[in-house]
Amino acid sequence: MSGTFSEAEVLGGIEKGLLIGGRFRAAAGGRTFAVENPATGESLCEVADGSAEDARDALAAASAAQSSWAATAPRERSEILRRAYDLLVERTEEIAALITLEMGKSLAESRAEVAYGAEFFRWYSEEAVRIQGDFAVEPGGSGRIVLMRQPVGPSLLITPWNVPLAMPTRKIGPAIAAGCTMILKPAEQTPLTALLLASVLGEAGLPDGVLNVVTTSDPGAVAEPLMHDDRLRKLSFTGSTDVGRKLIASSADKVLKTSMELGGNAPFIVCADADIDAAVDGAMIAKMRNIGEACIAANRFYVHADVAEEFTSRLTARMSKMVVGRGIDEGVEVGPLIDADQRDKVATLVDDAVGRGARVHTGGAVPSGPGYFYPPTVLSEVPSSARMVEEEIFGPVAAISPFTDEQEVLRSANATRAGLVSYVFTRDTGRAIRFAEGLETGMVGLNRGFVSNPAAPFGGMKQSGLGREGGRAGIEEYLELKYVAVDVDR
Repeated sequence: MSGTFSEAEVLGGIEKGLLIGGRFRAAAGGRTFAVENPATGESLCEVADGSAEDARDALAAASAAQSSWAATAPRERSEILRRAYDLLVERTEEIAALITLEMGKSLAESRAEVAYGAEFFRWYSEEAVRIQGDFAVEPGGSGRIVLMRQPVGPSLLITPWNVPLAMPTRKIGPAIAAGCTMILKPAEQTPLTALLLASVLGEAGLPDGVLNVVTTSDPGAVAEPLMHDDRLRKLSFTGSTDVGRKLIASSADKVLKTSMELGGNAPFIVCADADIDAAVDGAMIAKMRNIGEACIAANRFYVHADVAEEFTSRLTARMSKMVVGRGIDEGVEVGPLIDADQRDKVATLVDDAVGRGARVHTGGAVPSGPGYFYPPTVLSEVPSSARMVEEEIFGPVAAISPFTDEQEVLRSANATRAGLVSYVFTRDTGRAIRFAEGLETGMVGLNRGFVSNPAAPFGGMKQSGLGREGGRAGIEEYLELKYVAVDVDR
């Protein structure tokens, strides 16, 4: 294994039980499940396999800790987050190696994720002391309007496998800042990073019971009983739209406060006047960051016919030179996909597009050997009937289609149930504004292939979700607004 730490050193330092009430413990019945290395298909280790009983214990711990945690001084919550930020930065190499082992991305990308994920703790350490209310005189003058913001209470946080550090920190950071206790249910493919993160927060001084972690191979068995329990007040989920719909339906029973960051189908539009150098650079980031396994990954490339050939040729040259291999090896740029199902889905989508007339410029075939690898792939002339135009690829495949008319491409870009992010490359200011206003997405990247920023609100429109994470808007998801009517005439 390349890097500072050996595999044994990385895995040996991680608690592999459930974190409940400040103590790591075995699951009820002693059940465990295996965590797989996607680069080899082999098991890395076993972790506790939580059940409904364990989930209820975690909620009991969170509920018991809620009152004292809500009363904790904002400055104290702030300093815990700041210490956790510092610890994550100090342990970057160890954490990056762990992310790569269980998720597959390159060490360089894992290091970038540590930096990005840690930044949510720094940002919300600063927001913890800026939670404000309001005071006003009633229009009639006889009373006063007092507004206060209070923590919503115990929260269930469900995170995906593709960004195993930053997705938890994006939820945990504002929850801690707001004064909420939590039950974190990480993805079964990547539970180890969440367990290490929980240990870091404990080292930073987070009180027992504020963060509880339940790892499980049966997410439904853990989530469902919690969502029908009166003690739970909030659900935050990042994942597929299909699962999100089911969780929204379940949340209606107790009218939970919900925030949902769901699937994407990002259009990447290259206009005839675009800076092609910048567009290709942006495409490499928007498509290949995280091996394409990202909700904000560019899914559909719409390139003006006047520059389509040049853009396709230059993107193909860049993607064909990328180094594919075990992410843990230095110099590798493209690691394996998360599992066999995801690799097979990508291969099926490519085969479908080619069968409908798309042209392969590079890649397009599953390599032999162990692990769940798929090569960087560029397709052109992808027809609108291809499945990948409507379905999220979640892999290293760039699907290019030409366009000639601005309104035509805007209609095509918006012709999807998803509305998370879009990308536009143009040097015309008026056109940029028209696209920014006309695209039905919660985020737009203008002449850049990356939009994520802890200081900015992340979220989508349509079936891409509810609410926002990050920025000042992110902490509002964990706060209730209370109005107090004050009579001053007596």
